[in-house]
Amino acid sequence: MIKTYIKRPSYLSALDSYINKDIIKVIVGQRRVGKSYLLYQLMDGLVEKGVKKSDIIYINKELFDFDSIKDYRDLLNFIQKEKKSRKKQYLFIDEIQDITNFEKTLRHLSASGGYDIYCTGSNANLLSGELSTFLSGRFVEIEVFGLSYPEFMTFHKLENNKDTLIKYIRYGGLPYLVNLKLNDDTVYGYLKGVYNTILLNDIVGRYKIRNVAFLERLVEYLADNIGNLFSAKKISDFLKSQKTNVSPNIILDYLSFLSSAFLVFKTQRSEVQGKKIFEINDKYYFQDLGIRSSIVPYKQPDINKILENLVFMHLKNSGYKITVGQLGKKEVDFVAEKSGEKVYLQVAYLISNQSTKKRAFGNLLSIKDNYRKIVVSMDETIGGKYEGIEHLHILDFLSKKVSL
Repeated sequence: MIKTYIKRPSYLSALDSYINKDIIKVIVGQRRVGKSYLLYQLMDGLVEKGVKKSDIIYINKELFDFDSIKDYRDLLNFIQKEKKSRKKQYLFIDEIQDITNFEKTLRHLSASGGYDIYCTGSNANLLSGELSTFLSGRFVEIEVFGLSYPEFMTFHKLENNKDTLIKYIRYGGLPYLVNLKLNDDTVYGYLKGVYNTILLNDIVGRYKIRNVAFLERLVEYLADNIGNLFSAKKISDFLKSQKTNVSPNIILDYLSFLSSAFLVFKTQRSEVQGKKIFEINDKYYFQDLGIRSSIVPYKQPDINKILENLVFMHLKNSGYKITVGQLGKKEVDFVAEKSGEKVYLQVAYLISNQSTKKRAFGNLLSIKDNYRKIVVSMDETIGGKYEGIEHLHILDFLSKKVSL
């Protein structure tokens, strides 16, 4: 491919073990997080290993060149015409959800053999739902996120310091920003374009939404309330106070659409000392804080909830399943689980007084087990542990994977 890019080794490593395996590789994530460039890296890697370019078939539904591929029949006809030899063909399809009933062609190709298949998509519900039905056990899903903080530093050649953190908070981690000057006018102009594409293509167009103005207001509400517990009824009641009457059921639908496009992530509450998952009062976090800042401008008073969003996405990027912990009337910001282990986390901007300290450390001290417990903050002087609980600066927390 005639493309320049910076490699993202963690994703390439995750995919490497599936190359040449009889399993469909499905790469999912929000638009513009780098899925297409991951395909380029995979194709270049195959060529370096001796695969002929003529044995690679590439389809990108965002390009006009492939506009004629509307449904699964068009897709199969195109692939069969492009096949140049009897050797194994390496098939790459970008934004496959734009092809109607695409899963029928994938099932056919998987059953007939002779293809190593990779595809990307920007809609979680469509991909996992259709593929689970038609290709049960024959695909693996790999989720791609925007740049982690260490990747952001690598892409932009920046040092690990507070100025870099502020840039990451303000502008987010979409990889294309490496081509732009990091200033408000330039970056937010680009990010608003990305946001509008997600909203109009992946949500309004796909789900035939008529009340676009309400959808935009809902996104603004989420952006202004990241980290707050709320329910569809709570949002509905708030809107009624603003003379907007929308039922909780419609709000739930719209929230699921926003989540399916990977614009936001829903986090449920769980009982800390039990297995109960609470069905109401969730939290929502943005995939990309830059997009959030293009919707609701960054303000210093928002720093605490922004830090919470950063910690959430870092845990997500590190492969953790995350819930909000409920311990009686007390709340633990995050309960993160992976490989049968847990880590509990509280997030605070500055622990400047006894009440903040009591909330940050006290809630964790109430948990009577031996799993790791961490408080993350921006305090200048952070002293190791407090009664066995780790206290990490946000820069130290974000600059490495969370390991147990």
